[in-house]
Amino acid sequence: MQSTLNTELLGSMLKNKRDKRGLRAVAEEIGEVSAATLSRIEQGKLPDVDTFIRICKWLDVPTDTFINDKKDTKKEVSTKDKVVAHLRADRELSKDTVNMLIKMIDMAYNSK
Repeated sequence: MQSTLNTELLGSMLKNKRDKRGLRAVAEEIGEVSAATLSRIEQGKLPDVDTFIRICKWLDVPTDTFINDKKDTKKEVSTKDKVVAHLRADRELSKDTVNMLIKMIDMAYNSK
């Protein structure tokens, strides 16, 4: 089974979390990744596996958030998963606030 990486979502989440901070500062914070690599990822380029895992840890999201299954090419990341991923990447909210919002989102989606 082949999978593809949703580089558009990865790049946008990286941009959102770093906000107005420079790429060099974020690269140092993530560790073992260059500012040039982060720039390429924000432009939709495919990162290597180690860099991808480091960025997912920094974003505090599971790696499968960005994996699209090739068998089901029409399947896209759900709205709920996108919202949750963006919440987890938000630097302004505390982890407790994010977790509470995610619980509310789960309740809303489970009640439909």
